[in-house]
Amino acid sequence: MYNNILVPLDGSQLAESVLPHVESIANGCGVTNVTLLSVVPPFHYPHEIGDAFKEPKGVEEINTRNRKEASLYLDKIMAGLKYKANVQTVVLTGQPPETIVDFVAKNGVDLVVMATHGSSGVSRWMWGSTTEKVLRGACVPIFMVRAPGCIPGIK
Repeated sequence: MYNNILVPLDGSQLAESVLPHVESIANGCGVTNVTLLSVVPPFHYPHEIGDAFKEPKGVEEINTRNRKEASLYLDKIMAGLKYKANVQTVVLTGQPPETIVDFVAKNGVDLVVMATHGSSGVSRWMWGSTTEKVLRGACVPIFMVRAPGCIPGIK
C-alpha cells in the first residue's frame, strides 16, 4: 500500500517524535523507501538593515551553511534508524509547507508522516500550521502524530 514515505523534519524533538511510528509502518508494511526531508527557509536580511549593508555573498554563505547543517542533522538521524526500507535524505530550500507539497507531487510519495502541536485558535491563525497546510495541499494520506503531552479537548 505504501512504498514511498516522506518524513519532514525540522530539527525539533517534536518532529522526531514521528520516527517510531515511521519505523512501525516501514517495517510492518513492506515499505520500499523512506525519505527524510529538511526544508531550509532562505535567509533574508531584516528590513531595518539598509541596502548598503546587505551583501548577496553573505546571504549565500548563510544559506549554504544552513543547508549543510540540515544535511548533517538528517545524516545523524538516518544513522540511528533501523528501518528495513531504503532511507535517503533530502535538503531543499524554500518555504516548508509549499516545498513539502511540491516534493510530494513530484516524487511519487504515498504517505507523509508529520508531527503536529495540535495548536488551535489565535496561535494557529497567527503562525499557521505547516502540518495543516500540507494536509490541505497534498493529494496523499497524511499521518499526523500528536505532540507528546497533548491535552485532550475541543477548543
